[in-house]
Amino acid sequence: MTTTLKSRLQDDLTAAIRARDELRSSTLRLTISAITKEEVAGERARELSDAEVEKIVARESKKRREAAEAFEKGGRAAQAERERAEGEVLAEYLPKPLTDDELDALVAEAVGEAAAGGAEGPRAMGAVMKIVNPKIAGRADGGRVAAAVKRQLAGG
Repeated sequence: MTTTLKSRLQDDLTAAIRARDELRSSTLRLTISAITKEEVAGERARELSDAEVEKIVARESKKRREAAEAFEKGGRAAQAERERAEGEVLAEYLPKPLTDDELDALVAEAVGEAAAGGAEGPRAMGAVMKIVNPKIAGRADGGRVAAAVKRQLAGG
């Protein structure tokens, strides 16, 4: 039986509580509560797929990154450090980010597919993004992907 991402988070939370790891346990507790909130949202409660749980973990991780930047700008280094540390805990549950080379290779492939379908030049942006996004699946920030697509469509 494969363990789901949610049950892995819950098992790790239990371990963190036992180990008295305050940072890890509070980060996981907040993330699990975000998952639970999503499960009961809508018409009726449902269990989320690993992909949906991963999206929530990614969203929580992004919140930490943005909060760390905001605290940094506000001169609150201790809070920024805490947010970064929480982000690192969450990063363990996300797929490894793509390197620039890996991203460029996936984008080049998608540009080729789009061109084969008749979409070329700057107007092909939407077609290429539609092809490449499922292949990236949370392993690269949307802005990074869009920049790589624009670069390649511009012939660079």
